[in-house]
Amino acid sequence: MQKLLLSVLLLVAGSAFAQTTVTIASVNNGDMLTMEELSSEFEAANPDIKLEFLFLDEGTLRSRLTTDAATGSGAFDLVTVGAYETPIWGKNGWIASLDELAEKHPELAADYDFDDILPAISDGLSYEGELFAVPFYAESSFTMYNKRLFDEHGLTMPEQPNWEQIRHFACTIHDPENGVYGIALRGKPGWGDNMAPITTVANTFGAQWFNSAGEPQLDSAAWNYALSFYTNLVNDCGPPGVTGNSFPESLALMSEGKAGMWIDATVAAGFLAGTDAGPDMAQALAPIGTVAKGNAWLWSWNLGIPAASDAQDEAFRFLMWATSKEYQERVAEEKGWAAVPPGTRQSLYERQEYLDAAPFAEMTLGAILKADPTNSTLRPSIASGVQYVAIPEFSSIGGDVAQEVAAALAGDISVTEALARAQRIADEAMQDAGYY
Repeated sequence: MQKLLLSVLLLVAGSAFAQTTVTIASVNNGDMLTMEELSSEFEAANPDIKLEFLFLDEGTLRSRLTTDAATGSGAFDLVTVGAYETPIWGKNGWIASLDELAEKHPELAADYDFDDILPAISDGLSYEGELFAVPFYAESSFTMYNKRLFDEHGLTMPEQPNWEQIRHFACTIHDPENGVYGIALRGKPGWGDNMAPITTVANTFGAQWFNSAGEPQLDSAAWNYALSFYTNLVNDCGPPGVTGNSFPESLALMSEGKAGMWIDATVAAGFLAGTDAGPDMAQALAPIGTVAKGNAWLWSWNLGIPAASDAQDEAFRFLMWATSKEYQERVAEEKGWAAVPPGTRQSLYERQEYLDAAPFAEMTLGAILKADPTNSTLRPSIASGVQYVAIPEFSSIGGDVAQEVAAALAGDISVTEALARAQRIADEAMQDAGYY
């Protein structure tokens, strides 16, 4: 009898301390690293869950997660998934419905306030009205500049600059002998890397990836002008080694006062606020060309749960914690209000503490709300998207085209040759996919 009682007690004790491991794959940026840092609080409140994080650069993450989701290997229980992938994965059944999980766990959903998520963001994370991810942070793009350097050169940034003005400002400030570059822009190859800002330049000079029939338009005169402009700008008035420069490298240059301007994600303003150059930072709208649309992108990094995960309930519990209003409060307490992940909830932009700490907040929100993925090009396109095209084939086409564009940025081939190669790549892929 005593042996039986001891066995039962051991079983109960083991069950009480049993843990489910939730493996999280995430892009390696500052907001996500803060999530890991604060996650010990979640584990303390949920001792039955153990969190394991894997951080990867953007390109590696996309490749690995797409393979994992498509094969259903179940290697990850929670992932940071982009705005481009989310509806495609939802349609394919690769990612769990959050509406279904919320219905299953009403005690978690009751205080979450899904309606507080900006519709401009949540709409892009849905497929046929069903939500498949929630945003950890969201962004548009705008112009960040060092006002001290502008003042030293007698320059004034308008609220809405155009690209010709940007070039003038950049080349005026450019002083590489003294370690100051006029502008920092992405050149590292990737559809979400160099092609993100380059596509916004193309949009606003009247170019587009595809027409409404899905036929590639990459060898057009408008694309040639836009890419030639970008190539000349980064080589004439930017830091060396452009094809190795991405978000982290540009952030470092701006943080140290070594670049005059940076046109990139609005989320970067929060990172810059806490740096040595933070007091010198100011913002303006994303530049326009001959077309006043498609100049500022729309993006979100989101938390989603792979359909193949065997820990969906536990992953959902953490997802709800990490994207909640309460989590924003904890970040504010630990890092300051300017460091709160932006662009997700309307209520954040109604908090005076945030508006006071983040002078870029209203411009960020305005850029997010203004960006229109359904009308970002001069002529109709086959699908929505500002800095990407929301068709499954785009990730592969965009990645291959990015390599050709990087070769042009590096001066290895001409812009004309790069775009001719890009056109052949896209044309073959779209024909193979049966678009025409």
